[in-house]
Amino acid sequence: MTGTLNDLSAPLLALRLLAVEFAHLPAPSVSVSTVYPDLLHLSFHDGGFASFEAWREALEIDPAEVVHHVQGDGRTGVLDVHGVFAGARLRLTGYTRIASGTGVPADAGAVS
Repeated sequence: MTGTLNDLSAPLLALRLLAVEFAHLPAPSVSVSTVYPDLLHLSFHDGGFASFEAWREALEIDPAEVVHHVQGDGRTGVLDVHGVFAGARLRLTGYTRIASGTGVPADAGAVS
């Protein structure tokens, strides 16, 4: 059975409110799906972890909740955290390149 657009109202409303309240923050890639109709996923591929952190801080998500892992044969660092905003489940995912052979994000100096 196919749902309706109304089934996605929670994450779409959250996205609308985020666009108004946090228009000054870096633009994420946005995903809403009928598979998880209450989830808004914001992912950050440009700007490394700094963009992810700007959003995490703005949304007041506890940094202790952030999960870090490495993928792509040790070439990509990933930060992932879940929260709630305006009645929708929220997932933030940040990606960054890892400097070859160092295990350190290539943009490590950009995160304060």
